[in-house]
Amino acid sequence: MSTLEIKNLSAQVAATDEHSEPKQILKGVNLTIRSGETHAIMGPNGSGKSTLSYTIAGHPKYEVTGGEVLLDGENLLDMDVDERARAGLFLAMQYPVEVPGVSMANFLRTAATAVRGEAPKLRDWIKEVRGAQEELAIDRAFSERSVNEGFSGGEKKRHEILQLGLLRPKFAILDETDSGLDVDALRVVSEGINRYRDRNDGGVLLITHYKRILNYVKPDHVHVFAAGRIVTSGGPELADELEAHGYDRFL
Repeated sequence: MSTLEIKNLSAQVAATDEHSEPKQILKGVNLTIRSGETHAIMGPNGSGKSTLSYTIAGHPKYEVTGGEVLLDGENLLDMDVDERARAGLFLAMQYPVEVPGVSMANFLRTAATAVRGEAPKLRDWIKEVRGAQEELAIDRAFSERSVNEGFSGGEKKRHEILQLGLLRPKFAILDETDSGLDVDALRVVSEGINRYRDRNDGGVLLITHYKRILNYVKPDHVHVFAAGRIVTSGGPELADELEAHGYDRFL
């Protein structure tokens, strides 16, 4: 059993030049996620949801001004980005970046080696990757293409979930993974998230605007995020309420 504890986390966007001021985005976020739990964070644009994900992962654009993020008692905020990943944290980005010149095959095996502490045996690794690709309806030819280069939005999201399944982190933060997906891709990606959770007893923090992905990835807890903090929490029925009535009463 692992635990991810976000305690009174505050963060700001650093000033971009001498004429600008830092802008406070997160204003005391508190949340605890345990192994096997799925937490959905919903909220309007500009509320700080994505900032929360990137701050936890260690994006240099965001400066922590207070609080801590503990993974099994160790403060992630004291770690470099790669150390956070090796500790068991995974971030699927809303807009996955392209990495020209680095093949998906090399990228995946290098990442798995870093996280597992040793290179997987090649024959076993090939079998593992191919099985994961089949589950996500990913053509094997993608292994020889550069990371995300020329991929459609849906292809990028499937490959994010492919990484999730192969790296097997303790906790996955999924930042609007459902954005830009058609109905079929949404179902395939959601099934991949559910497999990760069930096979690894992984904890999931799912950031989304809409309820539609929650029809496939069933949350244990739903949180409303507004003005840089969680303003209310509830069960799956809270997502239905938000779908019907919006966020106005929380703003």
